[in-house]
Amino acid sequence: MSSVLRCRLLGHRYRFLSEGDTMVWHCARECGAKGSKRYPTPQDAERYARAFDREDLADLGRRAPLGLLPLRLLRAWRLRRRKRAGGESPPREGL
Repeated sequence: MSSVLRCRLLGHRYRFLSEGDTMVWHCARECGAKGSKRYPTPQDAERYARAFDREDLADLGRRAPLGLLPLRLLRAWRLRRRKRAGGESPPREGL
């Protein structure tokens, strides 16, 4: 599957970094999507780049991006079915 098609189906996988007072980003799948934004100070650019440059893969099934709505619906349906059958829902980590 080409990177452009993958990004259209699953969304971009942006990576963020700072260069002086500018935060820059690009798609890690090398589809060509990129951009930049200037901030008043280099510290602001670094702070925003660090905040945006993270992947929440641990919560992917619980809090999936909108593009993965079918995954969210399937998970909700499975949890509901388990509760109706009298089974316990899986333990929630981190709570």
